[in-house]
Amino acid sequence: MMNDMHSRPKTLVQCDFDGTVTIGDVGFMLLDGFASGDWRQWEKKYAASEISVGRFNTEVFSMVTADRQTMLDYIKGRVVIRPGFSDFVALCRQREFRLVIVSNGLRFYIEQVLGDIGMPTLEVYAAETDFCPDGLRVEYTGPDGSAVDSGPKNAYTDFFLAEGYRVIYIGDGRSDFLPAQRCNTIFAAADAGGLLPLCRRENVQCHPYTSFHDIINVMEKL
Repeated sequence: MMNDMHSRPKTLVQCDFDGTVTIGDVGFMLLDGFASGDWRQWEKKYAASEISVGRFNTEVFSMVTADRQTMLDYIKGRVVIRPGFSDFVALCRQREFRLVIVSNGLRFYIEQVLGDIGMPTLEVYAAETDFCPDGLRVEYTGPDGSAVDSGPKNAYTDFFLAEGYRVIYIGDGRSDFLPAQRCNTIFAAADAGGLLPLCRRENVQCHPYTSFHDIINVMEKL
């Protein structure tokens, strides 16, 4: 008789970071604190889908000349973690769900925030950063190791699905909509971001959440 563990599909949880694990955007916090120019003009272009996420981050973080430690010191104690996250991580481990953070943000601050809350070993895919005197240089890398300018989240979702995972998607923003549509179950933040309005407008079924306890209540039944 086939073992029940082998008869169930392997499950992966793809979770966004800024605005999802956190309340508010840590990258925007850093830009507000350190960008030397009007970075919001680029945010408007990105919001209007006039530029890619790679172009957006290249332009805005080139305005930042602060070093890594200065920025990490700046966000320490200011980042708010969405309630229930530690319980959610524990549930994923208990259920043997592979939890992966895939973010349009920058790896250096994501890993610092996760380390500060006692979760330094979570799997993270996000932009790599070179700290240069004339501004930060930011680059996304896809699952195959090549540079990705547009839709890094999509690239990872497609990769995970191709590996045979049942993918649960958790996000908050517009950049989460395309990858989320490909997934088995979608959770969309009810308190911020464009994912939930897009799902409702396009009749894509999703579960709204304001805390990770809302997500846990649904995931326990999956």
